[in-house]
Amino acid sequence: MEGELVAVLAPVLGTVAVEGLGRLPGGASRETWRFDAVDGDGTVHELVLRRDPPGRPGLPGGMGREAAAMRACTAAGLTVPEVVADGDVGIVMRRVDGETLARRILRDDEYADARSRLTGACARFLAGLHALDPAVVPGLPADDPVELCRRNLETHGEPSPTFELAFRWLEANRPSPTGRAIVHGDFRLGNLIVGPEGLRAVLDWELLHEGDPIEDLGWLCTKAWRFGAEPPVGGFGTREELCAAYEDAGGVPVDPDVLRWWEVLNTLKWGIGCMGQAAAHLRGDVRSVELAAIGRRVCEQEWDLLLLLAGDDGLEVPALPERVDEPGLHGRPTAVELLAAVREFLRDDVMAATEGRVAFHARVAANVVAIVERELLQEGGDRAGLLAALGVASDRELAAVIRSGALDDRVDEVTAALVAGVGAKIAVANPRYVGLPDPRR
Repeated sequence: MEGELVAVLAPVLGTVAVEGLGRLPGGASRETWRFDAVDGDGTVHELVLRRDPPGRPGLPGGMGREAAAMRACTAAGLTVPEVVADGDVGIVMRRVDGETLARRILRDDEYADARSRLTGACARFLAGLHALDPAVVPGLPADDPVELCRRNLETHGEPSPTFELAFRWLEANRPSPTGRAIVHGDFRLGNLIVGPEGLRAVLDWELLHEGDPIEDLGWLCTKAWRFGAEPPVGGFGTREELCAAYEDAGGVPVDPDVLRWWEVLNTLKWGIGCMGQAAAHLRGDVRSVELAAIGRRVCEQEWDLLLLLAGDDGLEVPALPERVDEPGLHGRPTAVELLAAVREFLRDDVMAATEGRVAFHARVAANVVAIVERELLQEGGDRAGLLAALGVASDRELAAVIRSGALDDRVDEVTAALVAGVGAKIAVANPRYVGLPDPRR
């Protein structure tokens, strides 16, 4: 990789030496590498490389489109990292100091002032981005968003009755388009560099496309990207503040019902994306404990979809009976007790002794072990009876019947079956997400 970096930087910086090359943690779909390029007079250029993981190439021309969009943003005065070079190796950018971890931005006192300014800063950035002529980025994908979600779901081959219910709702309530614009596609905390004073740069443009500008606002409001905080806009603001600031900055007027439609669509999109991340691991494209763990987040998006479709009525997840962890044929430690020991080792020893990517994946691995512990400790509920009442025997059959429209007049019964099924999954994957107790305690 160092030789490729030297070659792509030569036309811009001349002959350089690459030093301190190391991969940064996070990034489920792209790799991020930090390094310094030292030129002939000793000047140190602090740079970052973004590239597709080996064995998992992105869309043809994707890197070039990202670089073109970022250069257009720079020319328009929008806060993005400066693109130094791009090519087969990926995109090389100037490093921008600041914080990207959502939990720190949302909770640390250091970012209190930034949080108070982020809603307006995000609105102004998006209004500026959406004001750009899409023609400045040639070759932008412009798929119908619902059809794209359908294709992606069928590619991964995992039936989800909840997703089928969401598809039915989206088609029945599709709003008129508000316009065509360059859409970032993944505008949220985690892809923003934030300093104590506010927004410093917008990152991660791999989902760039042409579409309805309200899509970006809806993505920022999607529950998954609040990271456990209450405010609906990214965990730091209100929808009213976001829409008012966006319109004040020149964005199109935002209809609350249209914004809600995009929140539903984007929740579905991320749920299918979670399936895709896990599928890449299971196929062997990129073996990763992080991608494997993301697969168990599908149920969180299913639950959020059920909440959105229920509206003000809300939902209550049924508590499942707990299984007693008694020694079996193999004696003690039981399987649950062995898993607890591994989880504690990862959390207390590996994470404490390492940093960066290894520490991050140790935390993910500890969470994976906790999921397996809970799965062993939970008894399934009586969902078979709910499915039988609908004339089906499995989620695959239920998904097909919902898709056909045959159960459109029995939505309450369908929802009850879905709440029971998704609730059982979420009680194992992440009980805190819905306020359930953790059976390990």
